[in-house]
Amino acid sequence: MTRPALALILVAVVVPSLSAQQTQAPPKPVAADTHQMNMRGAEVMGFDQDKTTHHFYLYADGGAIDVSANDAADAQNRDAVRSHLPHIAMMFGSGDFTAPMLVHSTDVPGTKDMTVLKDKIAFKYVETPKGGRVNITTTDAAALEAVYTFLRFQIADHKTGDPLTVSKR
Repeated sequence: MTRPALALILVAVVVPSLSAQQTQAPPKPVAADTHQMNMRGAEVMGFDQDKTTHHFYLYADGGAIDVSANDAADAQNRDAVRSHLPHIAMMFGSGDFTAPMLVHSTDVPGTKDMTVLKDKIAFKYVETPKGGRVNITTTDAAALEAVYTFLRFQIADHKTGDPLTVSKR
């Protein structure tokens, strides 16, 4: 093959590839992603994400999802949390993880396994002074790993700063 022919082939292959890379949107800044997630969260969960705090805990027998109003006098968001979390416990218990998928706009890690293993995982709602908590328990090793995967993703995506390590309940 001659050099001019080789050059034409390279131009035909490389230039469109470079053009496609240049026209792709740059990654969104983290703040924009968090803002969008919080907007979806408010819509799905029914309470202001900036006026509430999520915590996700990993325990030897499962974990917990804890949500509370930031202001003890904020009855509107406290009551909305208390309305949402029992529903979440019921949905998760039946293997329905649509809500986290809608909030995070992705398939949330751990949920596929938790759906398959739903009969081996218990989700129980408990009211707290400023909101509520869903206690997650299991004695099944595979279900436990799925719960940990799910909770670690939540900790990272919500940027809660909660420990990624397992502790006692």
